[in-house]
Amino acid sequence: MGPGLKVLLFLTLHLLQAVKGSMVHLNNNGYEGVVIAINPSVPEDERLIPSIKEMVTQASTYLFEASQRRVYFRNISILVPMTWKSKSEYLVPKRESYHKADVIVADPHLKYGNDPYTLQYGQCGDRGQYIHFTPSFLLTDNLRTYGPRGRVFVHEWAHLRWGVFDEYNMDRPFYVSGKKTMEATRCSTDIIGTKVVHECQKNSCVTRACRRDRRTGLYEPKCIFIPDKFQTSRTSIMFMQNLNSVVEFCTEKTHNTEAPNLQNKMCDHRSTWDIIKASADFQKTSPMTGTEAPPPPTFSLLRSRQRVVCLVLDKSGSMSSEDRLIRMNQAAQLYLTQIIEKKSMVGLVTFDSVAQIQNLLIKITNSSDCEKITASLPQRAFGGTSICTGLEAGFQTITTSGQSTSGSEIVLLTDGEDKNISLCFEAVKRSGAIIHTIALGPSAARELETLSDMTGGRRFYAGSSTSLIDAFSGILSTGGSISQQALQLESKAFTIGAGTWIYGTVPVDSTVGNDTFFVITWTVQKPGIILQDPKRKKYTTSDFQDDKLNIRSARLEIPGSAETGTWSYSLKSNKSQLLTVTVTTRARSPTTPPLMALAHMSQSTARYPSRMIVYARVSKGFLPVLGANVTAIIEAEDGHQVTLELWDDGAGADTVKNDGIYTRYFTDYRGDGRYSLKVRVQARKNKARLSLRQKSKSLYIPGYVENGKIILNPPRPEVPEEATEAPVEDFSRVTSGGSFTVTGAPPDGDHAHVFPPCKVTDLEAEFTGDDHIQLTWTAPGKVLDKGRAYRYIIRMSQHPPDRQGNFNYATLVNTSGLIPKEAGSNEIFKFKPETFKIENGTQLYIAIQAKNEAGLTSKISNIAQAVKFIPDLSTQMAVPNLTVFVFVAILFIFLN
Repeated sequence: MGPGLKVLLFLTLHLLQAVKGSMVHLNNNGYEGVVIAINPSVPEDERLIPSIKEMVTQASTYLFEASQRRVYFRNISILVPMTWKSKSEYLVPKRESYHKADVIVADPHLKYGNDPYTLQYGQCGDRGQYIHFTPSFLLTDNLRTYGPRGRVFVHEWAHLRWGVFDEYNMDRPFYVSGKKTMEATRCSTDIIGTKVVHECQKNSCVTRACRRDRRTGLYEPKCIFIPDKFQTSRTSIMFMQNLNSVVEFCTEKTHNTEAPNLQNKMCDHRSTWDIIKASADFQKTSPMTGTEAPPPPTFSLLRSRQRVVCLVLDKSGSMSSEDRLIRMNQAAQLYLTQIIEKKSMVGLVTFDSVAQIQNLLIKITNSSDCEKITASLPQRAFGGTSICTGLEAGFQTITTSGQSTSGSEIVLLTDGEDKNISLCFEAVKRSGAIIHTIALGPSAARELETLSDMTGGRRFYAGSSTSLIDAFSGILSTGGSISQQALQLESKAFTIGAGTWIYGTVPVDSTVGNDTFFVITWTVQKPGIILQDPKRKKYTTSDFQDDKLNIRSARLEIPGSAETGTWSYSLKSNKSQLLTVTVTTRARSPTTPPLMALAHMSQSTARYPSRMIVYARVSKGFLPVLGANVTAIIEAEDGHQVTLELWDDGAGADTVKNDGIYTRYFTDYRGDGRYSLKVRVQARKNKARLSLRQKSKSLYIPGYVENGKIILNPPRPEVPEEATEAPVEDFSRVTSGGSFTVTGAPPDGDHAHVFPPCKVTDLEAEFTGDDHIQLTWTAPGKVLDKGRAYRYIIRMSQHPPDRQGNFNYATLVNTSGLIPKEAGSNEIFKFKPETFKIENGTQLYIAIQAKNEAGLTSKISNIAQAVKFIPDLSTQMAVPNLTVFVFVAILFIFLN
């Protein structure tokens, strides 16, 4: 292996740890490859680009100081959409795209909601997906409410790049400290301010001090924290970066371990600076010397172009086995007819030992253009496998057609090995092309993934009957125009006996319906087909158009927009065979975002016994969809499939409850090799709902105390309480999460001796009327979040924990009668703290661990704080009992 290849592979492995698809890297302390992309729906505005430049330039200096002179922004690419007018200063993008941008500029789905935020749902230290700014935020004076835009950018960059979390909590803005004082949730506690209630009735407004609830001892719900305008504290950027004095992240010395915020919950109450210092960025950089400020960033302006795709398909001899050639042609035809966006330019190359250019680039405008390419799909399989030859012919197809390979896409499919594939790595790198790879079967070249990883392409593994169609369906547009993307409503396979019927239904919701196709494939003989729309109109076998290539496929395009509602199909076969049903569609309206599902694994490569997490994001525009049934199907190379129900419950692998991110740990390894991920999303009987409330966003400052006087900002537009959720009609989506590779895994077996139960993250506690404490939490599993744990260990203490707190020294609670439930179940346990004297103001801190039969113990849970409060009876209040007990659940973590 030459030195150039070693460097390339190093960069590839480094990028695997980066933001999904991101090209950001550090070069001599400067971030390069940062992409800020503007959504095609944003109208052209000459003020927008100067505002972005000003924000990043300001952020670079602030980041340099906050990182203790370690990092800054060296160069930024700003990608404008094709909908904007062409200008001489706009360059052609290489591998930059909206889909892989680090920062997106897009309108919110709602008329309110300009809060900057980062889509972040990984574990502590995991990098986020993207930062979202709205045009309104970039073009409006937000100084008093958010602070300087450059500071906001650094706050969000810390989420995106280093995986730290906010140090405030809008749901729990105050907490009872270990000193029994009421504190604002913040970091550091050196930030001073005033607690007030601001009330308005008609045209009259009053600002007054917060009152304590006489029954609970807590501040009334409307109480807010107003910071002093002028502070002395230098921390923390993840709390209020808008304060002039704040120029640092919280360190171990300044961090508030008691605050009930997401940083403490997710990061074992370690400080943000501790997490940042442990990142790969900081492990390989040292503070810059001899300079007071970094050089200003440079900017490149790019304009998106039409999509250019070349299919490079293997037709070597091994493709004749297991119907691989036919299956490839079925999937390629579906891709060309139903998936690729109109006005894209598409070419076709086939290869074995040599390559043939079957079609130069053709602009897809109608079905006849697709037929020109599908007619050239290979009919016979023979010869060896030369992947580099196929890639070279793909590049030639693009350049001969007058297009640049830079930024173009290659879809490379092969089932064979090729020992010489590394010889064209450098040529691939120079081409600037994005290469999506589809490994068909277990013998496909192991170096395929390197091609995808080094170019920012997607990687797929196809083993089962529908996986090839799913893979091609997963190669979607990267331009950000959601209305043009094809969506899969169904992808299902049936093994059917002779003379039998199979039945199924597919809901077509009101957000989709254009370009709707029903496709049936078979292995022996075309089945009888009956399809009925919601208005009972029937389509039969004769309505389905057979392909002209003898690839055992028939399709029906629904004219106009498909009827909204439940479609039903029936298939009858006279032969025993395998049938598949695929349904694709597009958005019904370019102005209404469709319901979407995206899926991926927490990493693309794993070495056993590392923990992998399945992520599925279900949304409508930027709003999360709650209450859907989400299932992951993971297939190993030996054909073994694992089905996982994914959860959005804020427990186990799930970071935040009800944020539309459905997750689950994956540990069912079946040896080394490739695994494919497919996710099915269904909503039935109107159980799903759309969340209109943003969970994670930059803190909107309600006002400041200036010279002893409270000066309030305009109130932030809020979603009315009754409108925080909206019902979602029945829908279904199927999406491919690509593939991942595993090394060092046993072929099969019980993993309970390797993986402990997962950590409990949602423990809550409250005193009840009989001096008992009631605990609630979500049950972990025997193996992380799967199965049933063997027993629980619960301990309690009168003292709040700190970084040195030791769970093992706390008082043990008798749990002999507590039998763990199945993972994901709600647990309730009540006990009396006999060893402690319970009186007014008593605080107890409780934590839990789970143990499996193999003796492995989970990490210590979050700590729940129970507070006993006897109400003030000095005033006449209608209280049914003399004593009312309440709780404050404070989430922060003991460390072993």
